[in-house]
Amino acid sequence: MAKTYPGRYAADIEGDFVVFLIGMRVTKPWKPTKWFPVFMAMRPMLKQLKADPEKGLLGAHLAIILGVGPSVVQYWRSYEDLNRFARDLAALHLPNWRWFNKEVGASGDVGIWHETYRVRAGEYECIYGNMPVIGLAAAARHVPIAQRASRRPSASGQPPRTTSRSPCTRTPHRRPTDFMRHAGRQPVVAGFGLFPGQRASRAVAPSAMLA
Repeated sequence: MAKTYPGRYAADIEGDFVVFLIGMRVTKPWKPTKWFPVFMAMRPMLKQLKADPEKGLLGAHLAIILGVGPSVVQYWRSYEDLNRFARDLAALHLPNWRWFNKEVGASGDVGIWHETYRVRAGEYECIYGNMPVIGLAAAARHVPIAQRASRRPSASGQPPRTTSRSPCTRTPHRRPTDFMRHAGRQPVVAGFGLFPGQRASRAVAPSAMLA
């Protein structure tokens, strides 16, 4: 079992970064020749990326979304790095994507999806209470929450005093749309698919994201 860190901790990362969510859904379990290759495709790609940190993957972890299926949360240094990997002729992504288009396509045998979000420097919140090092903290730095709060700029542009309060108490957001409006940037959604780069990315309004 992973080591537990008693108390409250946060993730700390310099500059902008990208959160990439990706997964699949088995819609026809009686067709394993269609969904099993999709299920097996992600681990080799992650292994290839982790072997070459210069490609921009900061970290990733597997998850199961109830009602959907196997998923992966990935953290990238930039959207450009993610898109570059998707189009790299020497990477594993393109052969997998071509296989999917040929063997599955729009048949409905297996569902695939992904969402891509650009996050501006400092405009995020991660709190871990009595937890192992996971998520963004594993991809970047795992720090006591007071240390994260002390690095966050105040409204005057000056670093605030060290505090044990949540790093985002200065800007409460009651709804997801409030956060998007405060951030001043629309999320980026790259075309759905198990593999990124299916279509050129496009910005969508927050209302469309929540529909």
